[in-house]
Amino acid sequence: MGPGGIATIIAACSLLVIAAAISYAVIRLGRLIDEAKVSLKTLTDETTPLLSEVTTTVTLVNGPLESLNRITKNAEDVSAKVTDIASSLLDRGGPAVKAAAMLLSAAKMAKSHSRKKKK
Repeated sequence: MGPGGIATIIAACSLLVIAAAISYAVIRLGRLIDEAKVSLKTLTDETTPLLSEVTTTVTLVNGPLESLNRITKNAEDVSAKVTDIASSLLDRGGPAVKAAAMLLSAAKMAKSHSRKKKK
């Protein structure tokens, strides 16, 4: 066997080692892809019911929040109306203010009258 035959055997062995390494890498990559596929399926199967439960929870929470929003809006409207009425009565300064002053003075007189009776 000459130098050409020895070079051929070395080249064939090198190609055999390279082919084995590539085969091993392809097999490992195939297993990785299979494992990723199983993981993705598991994740999808577990996520779907979770999303359904989250949607239900959000729907159940939105009902009371809408009711609370209506209550708050009504309270805001009532307070605005009371403020308007009070400011309009005070701005006019007419009979309403006089009546309030009379009621206040009557209450003070009644209070002082009851104190005198106790002594």
